[in-house]
Amino acid sequence: MTDTSADLVILGGGSGGYACAFRAAGLGLSVVLVERDKLGGTCLHRGCIPTKALLHAAEVADLAREGDQFGVKSSLEGIDIAGVNSYKDGVVGGLYKGLQGLAKANKVTVVEGAGTFRAPNVVEVDGRSYTGKNVVLATGSYAKTLPGLEIGGRIITSDQAVHLDYIPERVVVLGGGVIGVEFASVWASFGADVTIVEALPRLVPLEDEWASKQLERAFRKRGIKYRTGVRFTGASQNETDVTVSLESGETVEADTLLVAVGRGPNSGGHGYEEAGVTMERGFVLTDERLATNLPNVYAVGDLVPGLQLAHRGFQHGIFVAEEIAGRNPRPVDEAGIPRVTYCKPEVASVGLTEAAAKEKFGDAQTYVYALSGNGKSQILKTSGGVKLVKAPDGPVVGITMVGERVGELVGEAQLIYNWEAYPEDVAPLIHAHPTQTEALGEAFLALAGKPLHVHG
Repeated sequence: MTDTSADLVILGGGSGGYACAFRAAGLGLSVVLVERDKLGGTCLHRGCIPTKALLHAAEVADLAREGDQFGVKSSLEGIDIAGVNSYKDGVVGGLYKGLQGLAKANKVTVVEGAGTFRAPNVVEVDGRSYTGKNVVLATGSYAKTLPGLEIGGRIITSDQAVHLDYIPERVVVLGGGVIGVEFASVWASFGADVTIVEALPRLVPLEDEWASKQLERAFRKRGIKYRTGVRFTGASQNETDVTVSLESGETVEADTLLVAVGRGPNSGGHGYEEAGVTMERGFVLTDERLATNLPNVYAVGDLVPGLQLAHRGFQHGIFVAEEIAGRNPRPVDEAGIPRVTYCKPEVASVGLTEAAAKEKFGDAQTYVYALSGNGKSQILKTSGGVKLVKAPDGPVVGITMVGERVGELVGEAQLIYNWEAYPEDVAPLIHAHPTQTEALGEAFLALAGKPLHVHG
């Protein structure tokens, strides 16, 4: 075997892996990055980027269909799914080319192939070993299914859904979390008959209950059907249909079944367990500094228990690069990571839900500002609101927003949470008019005891 050495050998070139590689290279460290598929991982090729391109196409479809309410004579002639996919693939292709260029500019050695971790500091790829003073495990996650539910034919996961060359007329979405409601939103905008099946009592069950109610109301208005609090028991398919069976005894017929029951850690087959890495339910366990139980071996992103978000993996990667370089960075606070669900309307949040705050502090003060009082939201014709959760005699510990484009407001929200701001700190800050950020400002004015445009 030929031996190639580096300061870091990174197994996986997704958001966590490439961020770690680029930051480490910027700090003067030598880096080998191993990726079996394409640089950018799930986020770029099968997740965040292609799904948001589909969602934007869906928004354009809705605007064309609804032009009359703005005094614009427009109509939706139809969806050219080949054209939609060409647009989506163009976005992905441009970003992928940019990533390849960054890897070259940063002098990161990219090794194509499936890597296997061999303790204590070696990654083997196609019979060749790469030795790192430090090894970073960054192999991400995969789309899960349920026991006995085989993926294939008309039963698909998000991996296949982003590449569909047809629009299903009737679709059942199994799972009402982030992935499920985003695809439900796209297909409804494209004209499909959509039914969501969620075993938990509400859609987006990890969000504040207020947000779930707002989203459910909006989905009802859009004609998106959902069954919550009901379990899936089975599915059968033939050449033309899928029949989905529920615990209630009901069956739902569809052309396509999207299995959106979450993502699992992509840890199998990489040698982690055999090398002695401490694991639990497939996840790699680390301390708060993302170090595993093995010396100089770290793990980042979806492999580590917690939120499975690209920007979490990205920040993990930067943290580990700086940790290895001796910069002593601040650990990543899970609650301080912004969360956005990009359906119509969007749900964006950071920090604690009201229930979590009450559990942590014994009580919590809340305030909801409705978007009906916000000029820009009325121009956009979106409903929703901003909910603030404040610790007793303390700072704001949670912000949840529902409405079109509120994902763009979460940047300010995460600064407020991460800087432990009090309502009195935010209330004097000026928000440009007319913008949706004013809704955030007005919510803080009200919580600070200075309400203006508040409707009783």
